[in-house]
Amino acid sequence: MPFRNPVSTVSMARRKKPEEHENLERWLVSYADFITLLFAFFVVMYSISSINEGKYRVLSDSISNAFTGQAAVIKPIKMGEPIKAPIKSVINQPSDNAARVPPRTTTQPPVENPADEQQARELNRVADEVDSGLKELIDQNIISVNRDKAWVEIEINTSILFGSGSAGLQPAAMPVMRTLAKILGEKKYNIQVEGFTDNVPINTEAFPSNWELSAARAASVVRVFADDGVSPQRLAAIGFGEHRPIADNKTEDSRKRNRRVRVVILPPGKEARDAQSQARMFGAAVSKAADKTPDSGFSE
Repeated sequence: MPFRNPVSTVSMARRKKPEEHENLERWLVSYADFITLLFAFFVVMYSISSINEGKYRVLSDSISNAFTGQAAVIKPIKMGEPIKAPIKSVINQPSDNAARVPPRTTTQPPVENPADEQQARELNRVADEVDSGLKELIDQNIISVNRDKAWVEIEINTSILFGSGSAGLQPAAMPVMRTLAKILGEKKYNIQVEGFTDNVPINTEAFPSNWELSAARAASVVRVFADDGVSPQRLAAIGFGEHRPIADNKTEDSRKRNRRVRVVILPPGKEARDAQSQARMFGAAVSKAADKTPDSGFSE
């Protein structure tokens, strides 16, 4: 048995264990976990942004069938095909769902009403009578006659009707008014007289503004028609003032075009033109005024 020195044994027991070296790279573990999570995050984001067309079609069909009650038939989807909404067959739908699908309608061409055709022919005959009775003034561009299937419009430049700033008819206007009254008095049409002015302000005791002047001029024409045999129940006077010009009011000639009276002949039962007809009429009047320069020989 070998001999052991007790002193050396004690000293070895008391000797301290060497300290463990501190690991300075432990942060790499946390860093690696963070990078892994970040990578997973971007993979999920990419998978969300990339739509699988086949699965999208199947999901769309499934939702549609769930609400309509149709049997689902899944067909193979080719990648690259454009995504289309599921096509529903009206024939295969149950009877309780048939009301949900609007029936297919075929657009039919409008059918002309014989009464409207007759009305248009009668209005056209009235316009022919006015053309014949006032041909001289029409040739001088003092009067114009516009035709529509629902009305006839007679536009008179006020240079022959009224003096400047006045609503009293001039003697030269009376033959024109009597000719129109004779033609219109024999018919049963409604007559709407409209007065218009230029944009030159007026402020007199009789006419504080162009509203009053235009309305008074229209009323003067209506009164002559009534005195010459046109039924007052079929007459109406309207003043538009300066607010519906057909020219720009920048020159004396354009202002003269805007000073006008319009006699509108409407069929029985109709007291005003509809908005579409008025817009069409106004556009035609502006276009015609741009092409014509009235030369009446009268001055206001």
